[in-house]
Amino acid sequence: MTRHNFSWIALFIPSPTGFFSTRRTARQVLLFMSLISLSSVYGQVSYSIAEEMAKGSVVGNIAQDLGLDVKRLKSGKARIYTTDSTEYIELNRERGILVIKERIDREALCGQTTPCALHFQIILENPMELYRVTVEITDVNDNAPTFKNNEKRFEISESAVIGSKFVLDKAMDLDIGINGLQSYTLKPTDNFMLKLHSQGDGSKKVEMVLQKPLDREKEENMSLLLTAMDGGEPLMSGTVQIYITVLDANDNAPVFTKAVYKSVIPENSKKGTLVTSVSASDADKGSNGEVSYLISNSLDGVSELFYIEENGDIILVGELDYEAAKYYQIDIEAVDNGGLSDSSKIIVDVTDVNDNSPVINVISKSTSINEDSPANTVVAMISVDDPDSDTNGEVQCGMNTNIHFAIRLTSNGFYSIVTDSALDRETDSVYNITVTCSDEGVPSLSSSITLSLHITDVNDNAPLFEKSSYEASLVENNSPGLSVFVVRAVDADWKQNARVSYILDESMINGVAISSYVSVNADSGVIHAVRSFDYEQIKDFQFRVKAQDGGSPPLTSNVSVKIVIQDQNDNAPQILYPVQTSGSLVAEIVPRSADVGYLVTKVVAVDVDSGQNAWLSYKLVKATDRALFEVGAQNGEVRTIRQVTDKDAVKQKLTVIVEDNGQPPRSATVNVNVAVADSFPEMLSEFTDFTHDKEYNDNLTFYLVLALAVVSFLFIVSVIAILSVKCYRWRRDRMFYKSNGHLPVIPYYPPHYADVGGTGTLQHVYNYEVCRTTDSRKSDLKYSRPSSQSIISLDTNGTLSLRNAHREKLVMEDPDDQT
Repeated sequence: MTRHNFSWIALFIPSPTGFFSTRRTARQVLLFMSLISLSSVYGQVSYSIAEEMAKGSVVGNIAQDLGLDVKRLKSGKARIYTTDSTEYIELNRERGILVIKERIDREALCGQTTPCALHFQIILENPMELYRVTVEITDVNDNAPTFKNNEKRFEISESAVIGSKFVLDKAMDLDIGINGLQSYTLKPTDNFMLKLHSQGDGSKKVEMVLQKPLDREKEENMSLLLTAMDGGEPLMSGTVQIYITVLDANDNAPVFTKAVYKSVIPENSKKGTLVTSVSASDADKGSNGEVSYLISNSLDGVSELFYIEENGDIILVGELDYEAAKYYQIDIEAVDNGGLSDSSKIIVDVTDVNDNSPVINVISKSTSINEDSPANTVVAMISVDDPDSDTNGEVQCGMNTNIHFAIRLTSNGFYSIVTDSALDRETDSVYNITVTCSDEGVPSLSSSITLSLHITDVNDNAPLFEKSSYEASLVENNSPGLSVFVVRAVDADWKQNARVSYILDESMINGVAISSYVSVNADSGVIHAVRSFDYEQIKDFQFRVKAQDGGSPPLTSNVSVKIVIQDQNDNAPQILYPVQTSGSLVAEIVPRSADVGYLVTKVVAVDVDSGQNAWLSYKLVKATDRALFEVGAQNGEVRTIRQVTDKDAVKQKLTVIVEDNGQPPRSATVNVNVAVADSFPEMLSEFTDFTHDKEYNDNLTFYLVLALAVVSFLFIVSVIAILSVKCYRWRRDRMFYKSNGHLPVIPYYPPHYADVGGTGTLQHVYNYEVCRTTDSRKSDLKYSRPSSQSIISLDTNGTLSLRNAHREKLVMEDPDDQT
C-alpha cells in the first residue's frame, strides 16, 4: 500500500533580535507543499536562523510545520538524530518546538562555506517515521577584519619608480557576505596609493603603489595606516601599521616567471613531498639582485601545510585531506635586498584517494519481532556516509546470505532492513544480521555492523505425540489407581506456548463413560486405571487422549490408545456333571458283565478363564477300588480298567479332581457314585444307607458349601462384575440352590462332544429334571437316558418305580437333610 505524505519547506528571515514572526512586515515565511511518496521519509522542513542566538531560543514549531499532533511526538518518542556528535538543536516534545541547545558560531561551523546549514532527522517510532529538517545558519556581523601582523615594514629605495608596487597583507574577516571584508583605506596618501586586485577565490590582493617619488633626504622614515572594513551594522574594522624606510637606489624589482603556478597532489602525499618550484629574477646586481621567497597567506592555514625554501621549492609540511579542502591557493612573494618585491600565486589541486571507509549509523532498530510478522516489516533503519568523492564515495550495502531479511535503499539515501520471507522461531530464534557496506574505490574499503534480532514466539505448533497410536497391556484384577503407561507429546513452541496438558477424550465403552475406566494425569500424561478390570467381562478397549498446549488460542492433537486386558487364573473349574446336591444323589449303574473300557460316566467341567488357564485335566484321587476305574486325563471319562467280578463291591464311590493349567493352578472336586449290580434288589440294600455315609462325604460337603457361601458373598458386594458372569452365577444358584419350584438342569458340554462308541452309560443326549421341596426327603431327581442304559431310583423305603420302558427314575432322599 502506498502512503502519500506531505513535505514542507519553510524559509525564515531572522529579525535583528533573533526571534520569529509570522507577520509579513517582521519577516517573510515561504511555505511550499509538494505531494511525494516516500518509503521511509515522510516530510522535510527547512528553517533559517541567525548565528549566536541565545540558548533556548525558538527555532520553529516543528509539530505545526509537519502537521503532527504534540501527542504523536510524545507517543512516538520523537528524537533528533544527527550523524554529528554535537547537537545544536534540541526538540521540546512537550511544546512541539525546536529550540537552541548550544550557541551556534557559523564561522566555527562552516567557515567560509555558504550556505551554512544544519541537517538532522526527526525520528518517531510506533510506527517508525522519519522527517528531515534543515536549519540554515545566517551570518551576523560578529567578527571584525583582522591582519596577521600588527605592523608591516618596508625598505624602499629612493630610486623606486612611480608605479612601483608593494604587496600588503590581506585582512581576514570570518564573516561572509555583506558582513565580510568590503574595503581598504590607506592614510596618508602623499606618496602611496592603494590598489586592489580581485582574485578567483573572491578575495582581493592589496597593493601599495608608489605615486610620488621618494626622497630619502627629505623623509627617510614613513608611517602609514592600512584599514580594512566590513559592510555590517555596526561597521567593524581592523588596521595594520606600515613602516617605510627609504633606501638608496635599487631600481629593479624581482619578477616571477609566471603569474600563476599550478600543481596537482594526491591527498595521501607524505610530508616532505615537493609540490612545485617557483622562480623570480631581479635585474639588479649584487645584493640588490638577491631574491628571497616567502608565503604571504595569513589566516587560512596555508603556511602550516606548505613551506617555500630559498631556492623556490614548495614543500608539503602538513597532512592533506581532500574531504576538508579540495584545493589550496598559496600567495608567494619574491623580495630582493632592496625591498622590491613581486607576487604570484600557486593553485594546488588535491586529488581524492580512497582513504575513508563507509560510516554506518543506526538510526533506529527493533530488538525483537514476532515470528508471524508479514513480509516487508521494517526492523531497522541505517544511514551510510562515505566522505570520499566520485566512485570512491559511492557505496553499496549488502547482508549476509541465507537469512529472511533484505536491505533496501530508500529514495533519500537511507537503508531499511526488512523481512522478505516468513520467520520461524522454532528454526531460528535469534538472527545476527550483518550489514556490510563497500565503496567503489580501488582498493575497495568496507565497514560492517551486526544487529541482533530476537524472534518472539507465536503459538503456531500443535503438540505432537511421540507415536501415532499407543497400545498397552494390563493384567486383570489390578489395583485401582495403578499406573498403566505414559503418553507423551512435545510442542516445538516456547514457554507457555509449549506447555502441554493431557486430557481424556470422553467416549462410551459398553454404555459406560471412559472416565470410569481410566484417567490421565494432565501434566505427566500417565494413564491410570480407575477400576479393577476383569478379563472375563472386557478383553480390551480403546479411547483417545488429547494433548493441548498453553497458547492462546490453544492448539490440540489427539492419539488413539488401546489397552488389552490380560487374563489371570482367577477362576476355578466348575463342575457341570455330575450334579452335586446335598439332599439326594445319583448313582451310575455298571453291570457286572461290563467289559474293560466300559464308559461309566463323564465328568464335565468348564473354566471361564482363557488360554492355558482354561485347559483342564482330570485325575482320580480317591476310589473304593482304584483298580477297577480310571479317569481320562483330558476328557474326564470314567471307564473300567478291568473286567467287573462278583467280588467287587456293589457300592463304589470315586472322587475326581479337575485342575486347570494356570499358575498357580486351581481345582474342583466331584464325587461320582457307582452301583455295580445286575439287578435292583442286589444293590438295594447297599444304597439304602448310601446317602448316610458321613465318613466319606461330610468333610468334602462342608468345604464345598463354605466355598459356595464365599462366592455368593463376593457376588453380592461386587458391583463391577461382568453381566455375563452374573447371569451365569444367577442361573447356577437357581439351578443348584433354590429350594422351591422345579428347575431344569442342562449340563454344558464342549463343542462336538459325543460318545462315539455308543457304549457305556453316557449317550449323546441327556435330560435332567430336578424336583425339590422344603422337605428334602420328598425331593425327586429325574434322569432321562436312552433305553440301553439302566437307571435306578431309590427312596428311603427302598421302593423302585419304572415310568416307562425307555426311562427310569432314580430318586434318592437323604433323611438327614432338612432344608
